[in-house]
Amino acid sequence: MNKIIAICNQKGGVGKTTTAVNLAASFAALEKQTLLIDMDPQGNASQGIGYNETQEEDIHEALDLAENPETLTFEILKPIIKPTELKFLSVITAGPDLASLEIELVNAMSRERRLERVTKILKPHFEYIIIDAPPSLNLLTLNTLTAADSVLIPVQCEYYALQGLAELFNTIRLVQKNLNSNLKVEGSLLTMYDARLSLSKQVADEVRNCISERVFKVIIPRNVKLGEAPSHGKPVILYDVQSSGSQAYMKLAEEIIQGGK
Repeated sequence: MNKIIAICNQKGGVGKTTTAVNLAASFAALEKQTLLIDMDPQGNASQGIGYNETQEEDIHEALDLAENPETLTFEILKPIIKPTELKFLSVITAGPDLASLEIELVNAMSRERRLERVTKILKPHFEYIIIDAPPSLNLLTLNTLTAADSVLIPVQCEYYALQGLAELFNTIRLVQKNLNSNLKVEGSLLTMYDARLSLSKQVADEVRNCISERVFKVIIPRNVKLGEAPSHGKPVILYDVQSSGSQAYMKLAEEIIQGGK
């Protein structure tokens, strides 16, 4: 079953891009044909997968092409899809010019559906499409949620973990009501967990108690290798496969795959 998963949380610093990159890489390591789409103008997911320079052909071009859905084909989109070090993982990169797209789309017809048009063409060619949404509730995020089958929400195991989640869940409900009735919550993912701190345990318990939707069994630990890997342009599975961070994301991929059966 082909699936599009949006990684979304408007709160920065929660492990959103780390999750997008490493979950996509873990699916690829399990030999699932996977595409990572970077929808953040900061381009951190692109950098984390090895594309440090802005590409001429990126998600901005794909969204521009989607203005005319009747002419949009896989062959037209193919040059925008870039290879990575992992055989089963491809990426569509993003750059700073993506930020201007919101201004361009203000008066556009079906402005929330540009990415949906792109992913509709791409979906048959990939078992998993992972979309890294920007850390804000803007038009790019709306495009991401409208295109997705489900949304995965990283939640940092720190004091303000639940702050802003109510707003995010409200946005998800509005998207479900008005734009994408099939959108589901894949689950909330506890990140940056430090077993030495009682606060991490308290936050984890609080999240499980407060969020009625699924909370993944797998917890992503606070891990040095996870922090180092992006500076080398690699997902952690290529940087240090034995690290606790790498093992955790592999287990997360397996949990999602099992949950989809």
